[in-house]
Amino acid sequence: MTTAATLFERRKERVRYRIRKNSGGRVRLTVFRSERHIYAQVIDDAKGVTLAQASSVDKDFKGKHKSGADKTAATAVGKLLAERALKAGVKEVVFDRGGYLYHGRVKALADAAREAGLSF
Repeated sequence: MTTAATLFERRKERVRYRIRKNSGGRVRLTVFRSERHIYAQVIDDAKGVTLAQASSVDKDFKGKHKSGADKTAATAVGKLLAERALKAGVKEVVFDRGGYLYHGRVKALADAAREAGLSF
């Protein structure tokens, strides 16, 4: 019998494969959320390198927010990631929500990144 975790992993890989194939040469903004923190990266799959990253465990983030597991933290991480991506010369990305529903912290991070200048 398959567990929920196994199904989640299979869906995540299936979606990530489709995103890579249909990205049109754009880089990928991927999100990972845990119970305590949220992480985001801008990845160039063609070269296999991370162009920008931000998380709720960064030095720039710590001390400014009381928790890394709420919408305000996700918003701050989204803005920080967009600033770093724009500095690296990235303006257009493909959003990879990593199998998570587009709701709550994932949506807050995406909206903040859009407001800060990323296009997806």
